[in-house]
Amino acid sequence: MKLADLSVPLAALRLLAAEHPTLPAVDVDITPLFPCRLALCIHDHFGAFEAWRAALGISPESVTCSELSGGRTRALKAATTYAGADLTLAAYGDVAAPQVGEGR
Repeated sequence: MKLADLSVPLAALRLLAAEHPTLPAVDVDITPLFPCRLALCIHDHFGAFEAWRAALGISPESVTCSELSGGRTRALKAATTYAGADLTLAAYGDVAAPQVGEGR
């Protein structure tokens, strides 16, 4: 596999940076194992997840919420297509943190 084979998620990332330069920085995962996927991950900041969710036009109803680590960690996940890439957005944090739509 060549770097060019990852052009779809790389182009999506470049477009995100150009269209939303003020969004919080996130962990980015692009892998040859899933050459059309762009994964964005946020740790300990559900407000950043909400900002990204809104910017990507993902409805709050499509966000899944689960608890990990014996109920100590909350995980929020959502997926969409962006600029041809299969984009996944995830956030992990303390279970005491508010869920999407809470505490606004």
